[in-house]
Formats: sequence, C-alpha cells, structure tokens
Amino acid sequence: MKNNSEAAVTKYINYSDRSGHHSLPVSVIRSKRKTGSVIVNADGSAELRIPLRTSDSTINDMLEGRARWIVEKHKEMKVKEEALKKHMPELTDTQRALLEKRYKKNASEYFPLRVQHFEKIMGVHHKKIAIRDQKTRWGSCSTSGTLSFNWRLIMAPPEVLDYVVVHELAHFMHMDHSKAFWSTVESVMPDYEKHRKWLNDHGQELRI
Repeated sequence: MKNNSEAAVTKYINYSDRSGHHSLPVSVIRSKRKTGSVIVNADGSAELRIPLRTSDSTINDMLEGRARWIVEKHKEMKVKEEALKKHMPELTDTQRALLEKRYKKNASEYFPLRVQHFEKIMGVHHKKIAIRDQKTRWGSCSTSGTLSFNWRLIMAPPEVLDYVVVHELAHFMHMDHSKAFWSTVESVMPDYEKHRKWLNDHGQELRI
C-alpha cells in the first residue's frame, strides 16, 4: 500500500476454460521493497509487486508458481463484481456525481482526524494527505511523507478505515511488509487481521 517511485510492466498468464482461451494481464511493479507479493484486486486485475532488482527469470518463476491461484482469484473477483452490479441501486449520473462529491468531502474531513489520532500513538508525522480515486489501492505512503487514501473507504466500517490509516502510518517506520511491519500494525491494532479480511472480502462493495 505504499508508493516508492514505482515502475510497471505487463506480463500475461495464458489459460483455458469452458468459455475459451484467455490471456490475463499481470502488472509487474518494481519498487523499494524487500519481498515480492501477488495481489488480485477487487476488479479482478492482478499485480506482482517485487524489489527493484528482481531478475526476469525470477519474475517468470513467481508467476508460474502462482498462476493457478491468480487465475482462480481473478475469476472469483469477476463473479463477485457481476453479482454486485445486479444489486446496485439505479442512480442517474447526476445523483451518482452528487453522492460521490459528498463522500469525497466527508473523506477529506475525516481522514486527517484519524491520521492525527494514530500519529500521536505511533510517534510518526506526515507532510500531506491526499484523497484519491484509486482503482486498485486503498492507500499509499510515499517516502516524501504524503499519505494517499481512497475516498471509498469512507463507506467502510470505521474500524476498517482505521486499519488502512494504521497500515500506511506503519510504513513510515517500515517501508515493506516485513514481520517488523506487521508487528507494528498489530501493536496499535491487535485485531487488524479481521479488518484486513473484511476489506479483502467486501472491498468491491464500496462503490456507488
């Protein structure tokens, strides 16, 4: 959930099922991190996040090793996305725009309060907060001290929003997702795994 001058290229996973042959794009994102991780977002898009100097052969090995999981997770997210569309309220474009504007305003007022609250607990300080319309990320933390948050989190349970704030603030101490990083998150929010799971399971529902 951080941002450190990231650069991305696209790789593809080819697979076949009853509906035919498919080529699933995977964004390979290099950044200042120590370990690699695979993410399938709520919209079904896939990402492989790796350290800057990871070789192409290692990237290919990682994708090959996780290919089945990535494809299955991609399909799962697409099924959820289609099911969600069937239950979304019918809003006009004007209604949707007004509702989004209200949520963004609420987010711009609420996030600074929660950041300030947890900064006092964690002993860290930010320089700037940006509320963004991020398609695949809930938050990010830059080395320059900027915290970015997805405005859609204002629709999530308050404790889930707080988890994202704590997550990003923890990156000021650990710019990775190491054991030390997660220990820092846990020290502030012992039940963070519950909120993290909620976001993974229900994040695609945070839309209008």
